[in-house]
Amino acid sequence: MTEATASPGTTSRFKPSFHFWLTCAMCGFVFAGFGMTYLFPLTAGSFAPAPPIVHLHALIFFSWMLLLLTQSALVSAGNVRLHRSLGTYGIAHATFVLYTGALIQLIASARGFNSGRPAGTDGLYLGVLAVIGFATLFTLAIRNATRPQIHKRLILFAMLPVLPPGVNRFWANLLGLSDAIPTFWLYLTLWSFAAALLIQERRSTGKIGVYSMFGAGWILLQGALHELVVGSETFNAFAAGLLGLVHYR
Repeated sequence: MTEATASPGTTSRFKPSFHFWLTCAMCGFVFAGFGMTYLFPLTAGSFAPAPPIVHLHALIFFSWMLLLLTQSALVSAGNVRLHRSLGTYGIAHATFVLYTGALIQLIASARGFNSGRPAGTDGLYLGVLAVIGFATLFTLAIRNATRPQIHKRLILFAMLPVLPPGVNRFWANLLGLSDAIPTFWLYLTLWSFAAALLIQERRSTGKIGVYSMFGAGWILLQGALHELVVGSETFNAFAAGLLGLVHYR
């Protein structure tokens, strides 16, 4: 679902594109980050008991990343017909990613809030913007499915708001950081992905399109406002009201 540049139904030798390798990098952060904190402990039997929604979301999100990689690989192999067929299913899968991601963030934040933590945390900020950012950019990508040069970039820009959980776990465990949300390393990674997309587009087309500027601007603005928003009275009030609606047994 990341690109569709060949003619429908054509096949050719596998030629990995820039977007395929960028998708691989995103998958690397997700599987490495969650591998160290979820997959390995789960298989070793040392993962603490968790609500069913945790395992459901893991299954849906991991399979989403594999679908994303498969879609990019299909286009790199020239099999656009299958790519487009899977794209229809991908819309439904993305909806479940959005729904379960929102649920697990709200449940986790509500539990922390009920145990005495502030309502407006870094995690809730990232979670709220992940839902809004992914939904907005993914919708734009689907609306531009017949314009492959725009579609493939918007799909990858849509991934940036939902990568933080994996990226945070990757850097926190790799560097032995005590902060579960190392914002410097997080935004260095996300902005690097965005910059790579913009540079590649500039080199290949001679310009940067409006949709790409919007996608990059979204993640840039999210990072620039992060410290200003989190901890502010306005965000705390909003977060407290939102979490007050969450009830999960």
